[in-house]
Amino acid sequence: MKVISDLNQAALVDRSLAAVWHPCTQMKQHESFPLVAITKGKGAWLYDENGNALLDAISSWWTNLFGHSNPRINQAITEQLEKIEHVMLAGFTHPPVVELSEKLSALTKHHLGHVFYASDGASAVEIALKMSHHYWQLNGKPQKKKFVCVENGYHGETLGALAVTDVAIFREAYGSLLQDVYTVTSPDARKAKVGETAEDVAKHAAKQLEELFAKEHQQIAAFIVEPLVQCAGQMAMHSPEYLRLVRELCNRYEVHLIADEIAVGCGRSGKFFACEHAGIWPDFLTLSKGISGGYLPLSLCLTSDQIYQAFYGDQTSQGFLHSHSYTGNPLACAAALACLEIFESENVLEKNIERAQNLANAFAWAKTDSRIEHWRQQGMILAFDVKNNCLKDPKTFARTMFANSLEKGVLIRPIGNTIYVMPPYILSSEETMQLGRAVQLALEKTLA
Repeated sequence: MKVISDLNQAALVDRSLAAVWHPCTQMKQHESFPLVAITKGKGAWLYDENGNALLDAISSWWTNLFGHSNPRINQAITEQLEKIEHVMLAGFTHPPVVELSEKLSALTKHHLGHVFYASDGASAVEIALKMSHHYWQLNGKPQKKKFVCVENGYHGETLGALAVTDVAIFREAYGSLLQDVYTVTSPDARKAKVGETAEDVAKHAAKQLEELFAKEHQQIAAFIVEPLVQCAGQMAMHSPEYLRLVRELCNRYEVHLIADEIAVGCGRSGKFFACEHAGIWPDFLTLSKGISGGYLPLSLCLTSDQIYQAFYGDQTSQGFLHSHSYTGNPLACAAALACLEIFESENVLEKNIERAQNLANAFAWAKTDSRIEHWRQQGMILAFDVKNNCLKDPKTFARTMFANSLEKGVLIRPIGNTIYVMPPYILSSEETMQLGRAVQLALEKTLA
C-alpha cells in the first residue's frame, strides 16, 4: 500500500483553496493544514494524483456502502442515463422512483410507505417536522407545534433541522433564528453509574421524557431521535430499550415519533433499520447518506398511511407543501435500487455480522489501552474516547489525529476526543486489521 506522503499537490489544492468554501471548516487552518486532492476512488480506497492511497474508513462521511466505483451501481446509473436523467416529480413519475418506494415500504413490512423525496438529510428532517406540524393543523390541534429533541443530538443544518439539533457551536451562531424546542437528556450509555446498565440509563432518560409529555403533550407535535447511535454527538450509543419506551410514550400522549436514520439506517446498525433492534416503527423515518451508496444526493421520509390520508383531499392547501427540483431524481433512485439489490443478492446484513466482529478484533488493542475509555460498537460503527487527561491539547486533538492518520494511509475524522470508524461493507479481514493497526500507530504519534 502506498500512503499519502506528498500532501503538497500544489496546483489543484491551490485552485481549490482559492475557489471552494468547504463545509464546517475554518478555511484559515488550511494555510498550514494539508488539503488532500483526490482524483480517483476504487473499492474502499481513495487515490491522489500521484497514486497514493487512503483507506476510506469513514465511508466519505458515512455515505459509501459498497465501495467507490462499484461496478453494479455504475452500471445501474449508466443504464438509467440512457433512458431519462431527470423529470419533475409533480404530475409525472418514473419507474425507478416507483420501484424504490415499493421496496422501501416492503422493508418496513409496510408499516411505513408513501415515500416523500428530497436531496439531503437535513431536508428529509425538515419534511418530517413540517408533516407533523401540518398534520396536527389538519386534525384540529394547531396548538401542537412544539418539538422535542435529545441533548447532543444532530439532525442537519437547515433552520428547521438545526432547531432540533443540540450542538453548542450551532446554537451559539444561529440560535436567534431558530424555533424554541424542548431538549431532554440523552440515553447515552456512557452515563451509567457503577452498577448500572445501558438499559438503566435508557429508563432514566425515558422517565424524564415521560414527565415532559405529561406536562406539555398538548403543545407537542413530535419527538425526534437518532435510534441507537447519536453519530455527530460523539457516537453516543444507547440501548434499544429507550426506543421501546419512547414508542409507548408517544402512543400514550399522542405525540409523533420521528426516527432520524440518516446515519444509522441502510445496515449501519446491524439491521437495515436501526428501529428494528427495538421491534418498533416510528411515525416518520428519514434516510439519506448510504441510500444511494454515496453516489448521488438522495434523501427521503417514509410515513404511515394514517398521516398520508390526513393530507388527502380536494384542496391544495390540504396537501403537503414542500418541493425540491430534483425530488426523486431517476439517476439517484437507480443507484439506490442497485444498493438494495446488492443487499439482497449478497446477503450483506448476514455477512456484516462477521465484518463487525473483524472490526472488533482489529480494534481489540483499544480495549486494554489505559488512555482509552468507553469502547463501544453498534454493527458497523465502532468508537472509543481518549481520556481528556491524556490529551496534549483537547482543542487540536481531532485535527492532529486526522493528519497523523493520513500519514498512515487512513481517512478518519475524530469528533472531539472520540475516535470512530464507519467503513464500507466491503473490507476484507486483512484490510480491516490494516485499518486497526494504522489507527493505533496514528494515535501513538498523536499522544507521544
